[in-house]
Amino acid sequence: MDRMTSGWINGFIGVVIFSGSLPATRVAVAQFDPVFLTTIRAAIAGVLALGLLLLFREKRPTRRDIVSLVVVALGVVVGFPLLTALALKHVTSAHSIVFIGLLPLATAIFGVIRGGERPKPAFWLFSILGSALVAGFAMAQGLQASPVGDTLMLAAVIVCGLGYAEGAKLSRTLGGWQVISWALVLSLPVMIAAAILYRPITLAGIEVPAMLGLAYVSLFSMLIGFVFWYRGLAQGGIAAVGQLQLLQPFFGLALAATLLGESVTWGMLAVTVAVILCVAGARRFAR
Repeated sequence: MDRMTSGWINGFIGVVIFSGSLPATRVAVAQFDPVFLTTIRAAIAGVLALGLLLLFREKRPTRRDIVSLVVVALGVVVGFPLLTALALKHVTSAHSIVFIGLLPLATAIFGVIRGGERPKPAFWLFSILGSALVAGFAMAQGLQASPVGDTLMLAAVIVCGLGYAEGAKLSRTLGGWQVISWALVLSLPVMIAAAILYRPITLAGIEVPAMLGLAYVSLFSMLIGFVFWYRGLAQGGIAAVGQLQLLQPFFGLALAATLLGESVTWGMLAVTVAVILCVAGARRFAR
């Protein structure tokens, strides 16, 4: 298997895992404070990451790597989880699809700025078209506007795109799972302190769905998904593999249909096929 194909496979697995992040956050934030949810998920993942680094006796990052790790931590450990958790207090998971559809484009832009990639002009055409299809589909569902929620989601997309690109660049030398692990460990002292500060008075009233949502975002969204995602971006290219995120909202629809019994219309399927074609086109012209 060549490096590019391996990158797309790893990226695809990462996207599938991330597809459950916003629904799980939506469920968890219904009973947990957004700041507590952000900090406790990072703290749980950070403790596990520290254990992995010690178990495999990984070498410490260099001083030059620390700045990049701080950017990753601010983008994907703190920024995106906190901003989306706050946004989901104002908007629905469906509404957030509008902004998740812009994430591949943000990742590609930062891939050029931070990763030194130079996709062909046709790549940007497919990338913008794919983002427009996803955003247009979500807006066609009759979404209600929330200035606060929309601003928070837009900020989340920007910091997440930066975190993805920075982490992918660092993964080329440090390794995929090592990058997210060191970023989590770097954040661990602050996350533990903040989690204690914002902890709920009692967990007695917290229901099982909220606890399961917390478990998912802590283990899968915060750690396991990034193992595959950063490896995929490093192998297949930040801009190219990043376009797989266009499929994330539709994987979410599939999860809703399978687990929650929600209906999937022919329109959803048609847009999904069109987005897949855009991803294929973007891959062809990525380099």
